Order: sequence, then C-alpha cells, then structure tokens
Amino acid sequence: MVRHIVMFKLKEFASPIEKLAKLDEIKAKLEALKDKIEVLKRIEVKFNCNPEETWDLILITELDSLEDVNTYANHPEHVAVAKGIIGPVKADRACVDYEC
Repeated sequence: MVRHIVMFKLKEFASPIEKLAKLDEIKAKLEALKDKIEVLKRIEVKFNCNPEETWDLILITELDSLEDVNTYANHPEHVAVAKGIIGPVKADRACVDYEC
C-alpha cells in the first residue's frame, strides 16, 4: 500500500469567505474522485486550522502501488481537478509518497 500525501498553499484571496468557498470546492471535487478512479482506495482532504502555518490543505490518498499513484495522477478526472480547479489558485505544492 502507498500513501500519497499532497499539501497545497493557495494564492491570496479577496476575502476569507472567498478562500473558504474555494477550499470547499477543492475538497468536494477531490473527494468525488473516489467514485471515478478505480485505483483509489482512500481519499481525504483536510484544511489547516492553524493560521501560523504555511500550507492551506492536505490531500491524503491510499493506493496499492506507485504504478497506481501514476495512474491516478494521469487520470483525466484527476487532471481536470488539478488543472481546472486547483491550478488557477495554487501558490505551492509539496508531495510525499511512502509505503505503509
């Protein structure tokens, strides 16, 4: 089993309400991938509650192998969310994949 963890920092927003709306959209779109990408065993998105920290949200997924991580990453449904929803508001991204 491989755990694929990604953290995102978002660009500045005009208001906290606008940022929260985008975070909610990202969470909904990413978590909906569970029903669309067969190799996903688990997917969860959480928001950072500590304003003193750098990262805004974390994505935690579990897949059977690194090959499945690649399948997930290149799946058209994932690409649509990554490029169409997250890409325009992403300031930074960090990722770790590890065997568990």
